[in-house]
Amino acid sequence: MAGSVYDSPLLAKLFNAGEVSKLFTDSAEMRALLIVEGALAKAQGAAGVIPEISAAAIHRAAMEVQIDPAGLAGATATDGVCIPAFVAAFRTAMEAPEHSQYIHFGATSQDILDTGLMLRLRQVLAQYDALLAETLSGLGKLAKAHAELPMAGRTYGQHATPVSFGSVIAHWGAPLLDLHAELPALRERVLWVSLSGAAGTGAAMGPKAEAIRTALAAALGLRDPRRSWHSDRSPILALSGWLARLGAALGKMAEDLLVLTMTGIGEVILGTAGGSSTMPQKQNPVKPSAILALTRQINALNGALLSAGSPTLERDGSAWFTEWLTVPQLCLSGAAILEQARSLSQTLAPDADAMRAALTSGQGLIYAEALSFALAQTLPRPEAQAAVKNLCLEATKTGAHLAELAAGAFPDMDVDALFDPARQMGNAPAEARRFAKAATSLEFTKAG
Repeated sequence: MAGSVYDSPLLAKLFNAGEVSKLFTDSAEMRALLIVEGALAKAQGAAGVIPEISAAAIHRAAMEVQIDPAGLAGATATDGVCIPAFVAAFRTAMEAPEHSQYIHFGATSQDILDTGLMLRLRQVLAQYDALLAETLSGLGKLAKAHAELPMAGRTYGQHATPVSFGSVIAHWGAPLLDLHAELPALRERVLWVSLSGAAGTGAAMGPKAEAIRTALAAALGLRDPRRSWHSDRSPILALSGWLARLGAALGKMAEDLLVLTMTGIGEVILGTAGGSSTMPQKQNPVKPSAILALTRQINALNGALLSAGSPTLERDGSAWFTEWLTVPQLCLSGAAILEQARSLSQTLAPDADAMRAALTSGQGLIYAEALSFALAQTLPRPEAQAAVKNLCLEATKTGAHLAELAAGAFPDMDVDALFDPARQMGNAPAEARRFAKAATSLEFTKAG
């Protein structure tokens, strides 16, 4: 088994992170670091902190040179960070010492690495936006199509009252709508530039440090937080918290699908299922299982980031290293869970016959609440509840249907209406249609 499923030719398609996989490679990091160094030099040249001719040369070279990450490995192991070796390699590649001496002027390693990460996280969030919108669109179409399809609602794993399949989908999708709506604010909260220098004071760049940081943010399309965040990892924690909630929402959908596809229930068809090596009858719910596994992975990674969320003093190597171990896996897991959900939203379908069979089984006990409220119109509520409870006990003991017992006990009651699932779904159809309308009218930022 490979060290990461995302790097494994064997497992990468099961845990498919799509385009986000391309953003977490050493070559992608080198490209991001070059972009940051080039933009920094250009901002410093415009501010007069370094010669403008050198700034232009550095900015141009950053677009052209190639740096081999493998060549930085030995120095990175010694220094604990790749930037000293990276800057040296960049200077060598420029072959213009009169200009290259100004590379990385006044910055510190964390500035460049954190800002480079933000350039990639911007693309990650764009991918999440698109995948989440596609997932919601698929769920919205299902909710609209099946808003009036009754099925057994379940609490504590037992039949409760009728709901609609569309309302079940709406309950899966509602937190996803909220998460999608939060993406613009999340971008503002996460995508920060970092330019604070060695101890977060910007001292090496002099009085123009803040103006340079603002110009760098504008050049890179990032937010200027107007302060150092070397030891305030709020942007990273905001992203991991959002992903943990995404995992919880999709994990709930996956848990429900595992139950609804079980033998003996079978009320949902996934459209795709896995086979067994030895049992020909098996149709394994692979995608929901992968979603749940990814949910657990996201929760664990979020916990690791929280544990490193209180760095010591101005910079904390161990806390920072924890992010390097964790953030790529977290982002890839977020992409993979959304890819699985998007795929499921396009293929799953209800088995209406199985849903109808579930509603007609159980001797009509699923309508006990409706019967008790109907009786409460002519009896005190406690007496109505007690009467229906006695009828339920009789049905369980004798095997009789609750509707037959109710008709005999209360001949003036419209029993057919009470035991019609289409009339006992409450606002479930309306809730399904309301979700469908919201989910199928989303706008999203196209990635790339």
